[in-house]
Amino acid sequence: MIIDILNNAKRYSGLHPNFKKAFDYLSQNDLNNLEPGSFEIAEGLKVIVISGEGTTREESIKGFECHDQNIDIQYSINGPETFAWKPREKCVNPNGEYSDEKDVRFFHDKPDTFFELQEGQFCILFPEDVHAAMIGEGIIKKIVIKVKIK
Repeated sequence: MIIDILNNAKRYSGLHPNFKKAFDYLSQNDLNNLEPGSFEIAEGLKVIVISGEGTTREESIKGFECHDQNIDIQYSINGPETFAWKPREKCVNPNGEYSDEKDVRFFHDKPDTFFELQEGQFCILFPEDVHAAMIGEGIIKKIVIKVKIK
């Protein structure tokens, strides 16, 4: 997992061929005026704009998840937004089967830690990062960019 600000995003461009395109999208668009929804910006890059009421830690971790086929870049348009996190290798209580169609695997495990993103910050969540998001009060607006691994 990586947490940083958009001004430092170029440091991570070498980690995946599509990271530069993803960060260019975040820096070159008026994110505040994007409507909720999802769309593809390039092959292997899907943008999901989310705007919704924050939730409690207890509610959020019911969706404690990770992905096998995608890396998440989650960017806070307005926050704060709190995330739950735990390394996948320490998760031992699956919650159902992996969904290849939705690329999601859920766990009943408890998070090891919580962290907070402020407006303008992002986190990169790799397949080994089990996470739950949207923890907070009021309306949280964010962008999740799904970066296809292969």
